[in-house]
Amino acid sequence: MTADTDPGFAALAGRIASRSGLDIGAYKERCLRRRIAVRLRACGVHSYAEYLDVVDRRPGEFEKLLDALTINVTKFFRNPETWEWLGREVLPDLLLDREGRLRVWSAGCASGEEPYTLAMLSAMVLRRIERGGWLDRVQVDATDIDTRSMERTRTARYNIRAFSEAPPGVMEEFCGPVEAGHVEVRPEIRRLVEVRRFDLIRERPERSYDLIVCRNVIIYFDRAAQEQLLESFAEALAPGGLLVLGKVETLLGPAKERLSVLETRERIYRKVA
Repeated sequence: MTADTDPGFAALAGRIASRSGLDIGAYKERCLRRRIAVRLRACGVHSYAEYLDVVDRRPGEFEKLLDALTINVTKFFRNPETWEWLGREVLPDLLLDREGRLRVWSAGCASGEEPYTLAMLSAMVLRRIERGGWLDRVQVDATDIDTRSMERTRTARYNIRAFSEAPPGVMEEFCGPVEAGHVEVRPEIRRLVEVRRFDLIRERPERSYDLIVCRNVIIYFDRAAQEQLLESFAEALAPGGLLVLGKVETLLGPAKERLSVLETRERIYRKVA
């Protein structure tokens, strides 16, 4: 971050960190500036110093800025081939091998489509392999740093367009009736998902997971932060546990020694050490 040559940007970054706890120093500066620029244009200002004044004076602007920084556009079953592979090659074995509850982590869950996709897919697989009592077999931890994202996940109300990549019948099976173009995820699926705040940069997971899904998140961080996150995921995985990254993400740093490639195209890795 070029704080020495851009004091306005540095001041804005400091305000974001002090008010939200978001460690934006780990973000790629290019991505950070691009997202902040959206709010500058929306507010009709042309400098970071001007925008900082808007943030301090205009109610609700800081929350809109956090949304711009932390929200990723997503859908249910986004990149269907990834979910098809998980449902066919990964989840059946995980669910059959685990005596207790399967522990899954959706890291950087945004507005909740991903963790609910994981819960729905698990229910579909359990039905296919004829394992009853699926409500007790899966726990999905949905974490994000943004409280507004977590509230969206807890509300579990979505525009039907968010299901455009989902398999036929999924929305009808796992959601309530359509009202004003929106649906709510059914309670039996919502109960599988625990929503909580978690800072991927500053915190370390205290639980062990069989499956960690973190897609299209680490690309926004610099190389050092990416390596730190991947090592944290490797540490949090149970022996034989799996990590799923986004299509343009890959293993870096020490995590490469602890995770092996299970499926290259879908960016799925297994813990080996």
